[in-house]
Amino acid sequence: MSLSEQMKHRDKDMVPRVLVVAMFSLMAASLGLVAYAQWAGVPNTGVIELAPVERQMTLQFETSRQGVSTVYNEDGEQIAHSADDLMGFVGVMGIALKRERLVADVPNTAPVILMERTNGTYAIEDPVTGWSVELIGYGADNVAAFARLLD
Repeated sequence: MSLSEQMKHRDKDMVPRVLVVAMFSLMAASLGLVAYAQWAGVPNTGVIELAPVERQMTLQFETSRQGVSTVYNEDGEQIAHSADDLMGFVGVMGIALKRERLVADVPNTAPVILMERTNGTYAIEDPVTGWSVELIGYGADNVAAFARLLD
């Protein structure tokens, strides 16, 4: 048998038909389960419940075009800089905030609120755009960067 004939038969058998049917069946079953849950009003699980705010602080982010963020407190004093040791995540959040405000077409000078909740989690909220981020799942060092700002 020539090489081209071998390749023709090989390509036909690379993904068995049974596997393709099983894959699409699994997708259809997942879609059906989600649709049923929505129509039946099954409550969402795995959704974070927001605990009350224990402490909060008003901050202002100033993010340069290069993505370097400087954070100022209510008095206008610099309290963090993303180029400092272990503060890179502050820059990431500064870029995200800047992008959100650009999309919302609002000035990038309004303050944001850093909150510590009673359950020990932290959140950043932008009252101007309604954007908020619960700082969960970003790693201990990244969350600690914002926790240090409240201390």
